[in-house]
Amino acid sequence: MLSSAATSITVVLIVFFLFIEGAGVFSKKPIEEGFLLAVNASNPINKLEPSQVKDIFDQKITNWKQLGGKNEPIVLFRTEDITEFYSEEELGENFEYFPAKIDEYVSKTPGVIAFFSDKYKAKDFHGKELEINKIKIFEFLSGEEWFPTAQPIAQMGVKALIYGTLWVSFGAILLVLPIGLAAAIYLSEIAKKRTRNILKPLIELLAGIPSVVYGFFGLVVIVPLIQSVFGLPVGETGLAGSIVLAIMALPTIITISEDAMRTTPRAMKEASLALGASHWQTIYKVVIPYSASGITAGAILGIGRAIGETMAVLMVTGNAAIMPQTLLAPLRTIPATIAAELGEAANGGLHYQSLFALGCILFLITFCINMLVELITNRGSHKKH
Repeated sequence: MLSSAATSITVVLIVFFLFIEGAGVFSKKPIEEGFLLAVNASNPINKLEPSQVKDIFDQKITNWKQLGGKNEPIVLFRTEDITEFYSEEELGENFEYFPAKIDEYVSKTPGVIAFFSDKYKAKDFHGKELEINKIKIFEFLSGEEWFPTAQPIAQMGVKALIYGTLWVSFGAILLVLPIGLAAAIYLSEIAKKRTRNILKPLIELLAGIPSVVYGFFGLVVIVPLIQSVFGLPVGETGLAGSIVLAIMALPTIITISEDAMRTTPRAMKEASLALGASHWQTIYKVVIPYSASGITAGAILGIGRAIGETMAVLMVTGNAAIMPQTLLAPLRTIPATIAAELGEAANGGLHYQSLFALGCILFLITFCINMLVELITNRGSHKKH
């Protein structure tokens, strides 16, 4: 009783701090700390959305009129551009005149938008600092570009990562479910006891192999095979990830499904055979329907294993944070993103908190799957009673 309570409290605290840290990304502006965006004082624009800033620096927006301002061309300015307008002598031997020259350039260039460090902001700055809106939840979930270290504005779209996670996971389950179900039927209803006693431990042994070993197997065998069969420039694709995850999820599907099938009452199978049904008809009409809840639970738990996998997926999917159009293209999943970037993110920074937000999304997906498993299992249990 005491250990259960301690476990529950620990889980609640972990989830609480996960969400607290993840929610911090929505209280910060998506611009690197210590930097600012400024415009000429005569510019009527005071505030911009992160997406608008990105489009400006990508030169998709080239006139302030497109943003509701004056009909003036937008002039981009970054710190390193200062040497195009001022000589080293004008900037000073130790760059002591750097702030003054930035201030001078911004004040004399009507259409400018300048991105520079706030340490170069003059005390009597004659430009106007732009206010950047904070990241919105909808934009975070619907954005397709993930580049949290981009300048001047971090790209925090997780849609591609969510899609990549779901594509690989459901691709894996579509591959593993027929094989797992067939193997479970064989072990439960067809194989002799001696054969079952040999195969069952071997299948369960697959669950104990480290994921990095599966990753190396995928790199050496599956990736070159996909590249050769489909004539692709690279074999690191979503399909490679799905196949590796299918192999990893196979023990879960087989074990749970086989255990569910073996709970079918002997009397029901004998009654089916007595009525003239064949062995295969009995399996199809009696065993599978009776154990459907267990089979479904096994499939969903297999998806849960696939969604949470990190290392093997990171090694074989190409690790490309782009919207996947097909399983034959490189992609990236949420767990792989967290594993690859967390070590590089500054503690407490925007990038760091955005990875925690990804963890929250992964938790919610897994939680929904677990609730679905519980619902299906309970429904199946009530039917039996």
